[in-house]
Amino acid sequence: MIIGFSWLGWTLGSTAERIAVERSNAAVVIALTPACVARFMQQPDVAAKLAEFLKVDSWRQREFIEAGGWATSRGEKTPNSAVANACAEALSKTKT
Repeated sequence: MIIGFSWLGWTLGSTAERIAVERSNAAVVIALTPACVARFMQQPDVAAKLAEFLKVDSWRQREFIEAGGWATSRGEKTPNSAVANACAEALSKTKT
């Protein structure tokens, strides 16, 4: 068994499930981040909102995105904090 787990790559069911959940969550973030950025950029006053966003401390930008509703998927009631974080990171690289 030691050889199986250490050399042959065996994993426990719980480990495999944890890895699957982490990968699916990462895939969701990758898929939804462009939509979050697009919703932000489609606002009528995007230049003012972007300037306001960039003035916010970097550690609070996720909260700004969540409060604006851009990280909330259609049909959901609460924002996805991982999407909000990735969206804020992408928007922080945007030039005004």
